[in-house]
Amino acid sequence: MKKMIIIAMAFTFSLLSAQAADVKVSAKSQTCIACHTSITGSVVKQWHDGRHATAGVGCFECHEAKKGEVDAMDHYGSTISAIVSARDCGKCHKKEENEMTHSYHAIANKFTGSLDNVLGRIVTGEANFSLGCAQCHGSTVEVDKKGHPVAPTWPNNGIGRVNPDGSNGSCTACHNRHTFSVAQVRTPETCGKCHQGPDHPQIEIFTLSKHGIQYNIMKDKMNLDKKGPWTLGEDYYQAPNCVTCHMGAVKDSLPSTHNVGARLKWTLRPPVSKVLTAEPHNKLGDGFERRKDMKKVCASCHATPWTNQFFTMFDQYVNLYNDKFAKPAKGIIGWLKKNGAIDASPFNEQVEWDFWHLWHHEGRRGRHGAAMQSPDFAHWHGIYEVAYNFYFHLIPHAEKAAKEKSPAVYKAWKVYKKNLLAKKEHKWIYGLSKKDRENIAKFYKDRYDKEAHK
Repeated sequence: MKKMIIIAMAFTFSLLSAQAADVKVSAKSQTCIACHTSITGSVVKQWHDGRHATAGVGCFECHEAKKGEVDAMDHYGSTISAIVSARDCGKCHKKEENEMTHSYHAIANKFTGSLDNVLGRIVTGEANFSLGCAQCHGSTVEVDKKGHPVAPTWPNNGIGRVNPDGSNGSCTACHNRHTFSVAQVRTPETCGKCHQGPDHPQIEIFTLSKHGIQYNIMKDKMNLDKKGPWTLGEDYYQAPNCVTCHMGAVKDSLPSTHNVGARLKWTLRPPVSKVLTAEPHNKLGDGFERRKDMKKVCASCHATPWTNQFFTMFDQYVNLYNDKFAKPAKGIIGWLKKNGAIDASPFNEQVEWDFWHLWHHEGRRGRHGAAMQSPDFAHWHGIYEVAYNFYFHLIPHAEKAAKEKSPAVYKAWKVYKKNLLAKKEHKWIYGLSKKDRENIAKFYKDRYDKEAHK
C-alpha cells in the first residue's frame, strides 16, 4: 500500500507541476491527492481546474475533522468527515454562510413535518422520500459509530440538509463540487434542479418568459465566469436570470446576498399567500421593505412607472387567488372537519386531494407565473385550473362528504354553500344574466364579423 501511495504521489506531483506550478497545498492535501488521482481521478481534475486549487485550498482543508466529533472518521491515519457542512464552508465564507443559513433554503428540511411528508413518506413510501423529496429539501444525515454517513440519509446534497455537526444547509446543493464553477452556479439550470415540475415550475416559467428568452440569446455575452462579484449594470446588462433578481448585486444600489428571500414581498408557498414579516435577526424588513430591494433590480432596465404598475398587477393577482379561491377552499375543508364530514387524517378523502392540488400545484403555478411574467402559467396552467378544481371538484366532493355524513350536516352544508356562492365573485356559477349574455353575443358578433370582412 505504501509503495502504491509513493508511486501515485510522484505521478501526481509531476502532473501538477506540468499543468500548474502555482498550485500549492498542504502536505495533508498532497497525501489525499496522491491516492485519489488513481481512485477518483476525475474528482482530482475537477478540483485542479477550480478556484480552490489556485487559492491553495485542498481536500484536507475542507474535509478536516477533529477526533470526537460525531461525523469524524479515521481515513488512513487522518481524521476527516465525508460531509462538508455549511459550517465548514463558513470557515472561509462567513458572510455567505450567515446569509444562507438564515434563509428559507436552510430550513427546507422542515417540510418533513408537513403534508408533503405524508405524501412523500406514507402515501407513496420511504424509498421515494429518500430519492425524491429529500434530495431537494435535504435529509437529516445519520452516521454510524465510526462516523460514516449511512443510507438512506446519505448521499444527500439537499439545500436544507441537517448536518451531523448541527448546522443546516448544503452549499453543494447549488455549488457543484469539486470545481465550484461560478458560471455553473449562475445559470438558471442550477436552480431548476429543484425548482421544476407541477408544483413549482420556476425553470419552465422563466425559460419561456421574455426574461428567459433574452437570457438564452445573450448568455454568452454576460460574463458568467467572471471571478468575484457579478454586478448587474457593470459586468453584464443584457438580461436577468434567477441570480440577478433573487441574489445578485446591482451597480450603485444593491449588494449581493445568499438569502434568496431577501427581496420577496409575498410567500407563494402556502395555501394562502401572506406578506412576509420582518426578520430582525437577519436584518430583513417586512415584505413591503423587501419589495423595495426587488424594485432596485428592476430599475436597472425598467422605468419606475413600468415597475410600479407591474407589481400593482401582481399584488392584485395574488389577492384574487387568495380571496376568491384559496381562503374559501381552506374554509370549506375547515367546515367539513368541524362538522365531522371528513376526519383528521390527511389525504384519505377525495376533497382533501382536491384542495391539495388547488393550492400546492395549480395555485403555486399561477402565482409563480404571475410573478415571473409568464402569461400561460398565470392563466391556463394556473388560475384557470384553480377555478375548474374549485367549482367542479372541490365543492361537489365537499357536498358529497356532507351528504354522506348525515341529513343534518347536509342541510347545514347547503346553507354554507349558498352563502359562499352568493358572493359577487361567484355569482356567475348560477348563470349569467340575460343582459350579460346579450353583451357577450354582441361583442363576438361585432368582433368576428369585422374580422371576416378583412
